[in-house]
Parts: sequence; C-alpha cells; structure tokens
Amino acid sequence: MTQATGSASTIRRTVGAVAAMLATTTLLGGCGPKSEPASAPQSGPSASPTVDPKQALLDAVPDGTEGTFQFSGKDAANTHSGRVDPASKAIEINTTGVPGSDGITTKMSFLLIGEEVWIKAKFSGKPGLPKFPDKWMKLDRTKLADSNAIPAYDGADQGNAGPLIEAATSVKEQSPGQYAGVIDMSAGNAAEVLEEGEAAALGEAAKTVPFTAVVDADKHLTSLTLKIPAAGKAKAYDYVVNYAKYGTAPKIDVPTGAAATSAPKMAYEMLNG
Repeated sequence: MTQATGSASTIRRTVGAVAAMLATTTLLGGCGPKSEPASAPQSGPSASPTVDPKQALLDAVPDGTEGTFQFSGKDAANTHSGRVDPASKAIEINTTGVPGSDGITTKMSFLLIGEEVWIKAKFSGKPGLPKFPDKWMKLDRTKLADSNAIPAYDGADQGNAGPLIEAATSVKEQSPGQYAGVIDMSAGNAAEVLEEGEAAALGEAAKTVPFTAVVDADKHLTSLTLKIPAAGKAKAYDYVVNYAKYGTAPKIDVPTGAAATSAPKMAYEMLNG
C-alpha cells in the first residue's frame, strides 16, 4: 500500500516558514497497516520461504503495534527527536533548524495527544526576537488560520521511512539485518519527504539515491540513511531516520502544573504569519 508522509514533514515546513518570517520581522517550524511479507515459491516440503528484502524492510517500519518508542534524525535544514506513543495517539517532536544567513536559530517542539496540542518555541541569534515561556503552551486549533501548520497524529512512522522504502528500486540484504539499495526520489510520496522542490532540483540524480538500513533482532527498523547528492548551490547531505527503545520509552502524558500554560496571542500571530 502507499504510505503517506508523517508529521515530521509538516513540522519541518512550519519551522521553515517561521524562520523565514523571523528573518524579516521582529515578531519573529503515518502509516497504515503492514502487508504480509511476500515469499518465494517452495520447491519441496523441506524448502523454507525467502522474504523479499524490500518487503522485509517495509515490515520492519513501525506501524503502532510496537508500544512507545523514540525517534531522531535529520534532513537538509533540521534535526529532529521525540517520542511516539501509538496507544494514546500521541507524539512529541522537537525540531531545531539550521541557522540561516541572518544567524537566527529556530527551536520548536510540538506535543500532541489525541486532538490536543501544545507547543514550545525558542529563537536566538538576533535582537528583538519573540520570547516565550519555557513551558508547554496549549493551543486552540480554532484560532489557527491554517490547520496544516499544526501536525496531527498520522501514524507511528514519523521519520517517513515507509514512503522512502516503498520508492526503492533496488534492495539487498548484505548481511543479517544490514540492507542497502537505491531509492527513486523523483515523484510521489518519496519526493514529498524532502523540502519542496528539492527532489526536482536533483534532476536525474533523484532516481538513484543510495541508502542503507538496519533492522534489529526483533525485526524492527532502527536506522535508515539516504545519501542525498548535491544540487546547484545545495550541498550533499545525509537524510537520517533512527528509531529506538521500542516498547520501553516512557509514555507521553498531558503536561500539568508548572510545566504548562495557555498559548499567548503572540504564538498564534507567529503560526498565522
């Protein structure tokens, strides 16, 4: 099945939009169920099925049955980390943007539990930037001009490993749990994982992006790394997804007491700008 890109892409776009706004004003960044693994025809009673390596990787992508887990990673402009708690339909995502030419660093965090959402924001590198309390600020979705500025729980695969692996044109298991291959980033959900226009800028090189992946002994994906080539003025970089502590990471709870507050008017002005 075709998997959609997750909330990490939404937050990356939000962080990028906020960073661009900050540079010019003093006011101011899931997946469905897995299919059954395909097996090779058996030649006799003693033959054992051979799992297609691409399908084995897709089966290793988190689908929400693994319990709470942690994730981290990076792309061309941001680093990400957080937790996913599928049982509560909850995610915590922390994103730090690469400082722009103006030196501004944007750090934003989102906490989602069901339909409730909180945000943290911190900006540095330039005088006159907004200052927010170091607390989870509860947002009212009805006060947002664009609901897409705030992520929604859309599955466990926050690093978008599923859409990327689905676009693989070649996958080999080099040794137990160690995979390598080539991904076609030129279209579809795979292209949407990158920054807008980035896949198109890669030209023909987008069709042969090399990757490596690691699956642990419990058949869970633990890392996916794409070698994104240089394009024009953009430098080559690694797109990285890491998943860890399946079933053992702390569950996500509603922030209370001194850890939380209501979002001020300036938070909505920032997100609606």
